[in-house]
Amino acid sequence: MPLPDPRPVVVAALRAAGCVFAEDEAELLLAAARTPGELADLLDRRTRGLPLELVLGWAGFRGLRVTVEPGVFVPRRRTEFLVGQALAQVPGASVVVDLCCGSGAVGAALADALGPVELHAADIDPAAVRCARRNVARYGGQVHRGDLFEALPDGLRGRVDVLAANVPYVPTGEVGRLPAEARDHEPLIALDGGADGLDVLRRVAAGAAHWLAPGGRLLVETSERQVPTALAIFGDSGLSARVAVSEEWSAHVVIGTPGFSPPAAPAR
Repeated sequence: MPLPDPRPVVVAALRAAGCVFAEDEAELLLAAARTPGELADLLDRRTRGLPLELVLGWAGFRGLRVTVEPGVFVPRRRTEFLVGQALAQVPGASVVVDLCCGSGAVGAALADALGPVELHAADIDPAAVRCARRNVARYGGQVHRGDLFEALPDGLRGRVDVLAANVPYVPTGEVGRLPAEARDHEPLIALDGGADGLDVLRRVAAGAAHWLAPGGRLLVETSERQVPTALAIFGDSGLSARVAVSEEWSAHVVIGTPGFSPPAAPAR
């Protein structure tokens, strides 16, 4: 006698827990579980509020399954727009840096699309560094731990074609209003961008011109209301800047390229 289909029970439990895409999530949980016991465990973790990506151990990002671990920022689908802009701006990039890399999703997606590249990723959080190493290994990428540019090898100065920096940009006072999945399960350092949300963006913009190759691009995601200030910050840092917008993803990416010779490189 065939066993009853567990889908209706799983969908009902997910709906009761407030999961908007209960049917889609049920399919993923069912595919991941090898036994009824595993399914029960996965379902329990999800209905108790653990992000789906952490329940599964991966997040979908530009067609890739990116490994994610507890305590690591989960890549957002809207950040795929940043990757697309980088590919459009510098289609022949050979040196790519994923700064504030988190899981390394951006760097992995760029390397996957570009083919053989010299890929570097960096993050200050040791959990992120461990996770990113798993995701960029297949592309021969190197992951460095440290505070922004301090983490990078000096040999990259003036050679970077794509500098993608998915910086934290939530103002400190708004972190508490984030969805519980982010607020309760992701590291504060990956969310909190300071009083106006742009503290880390300022530091990245200030140093970028010394690392970019001629024709290289810095790409940073931000919010719609932060765009005017972000553009001004880029300009003050010696970068010609523009913004790209995706209405579909509600995504805003500020794109900068060195507009003139920068002053002497600051001490690291």
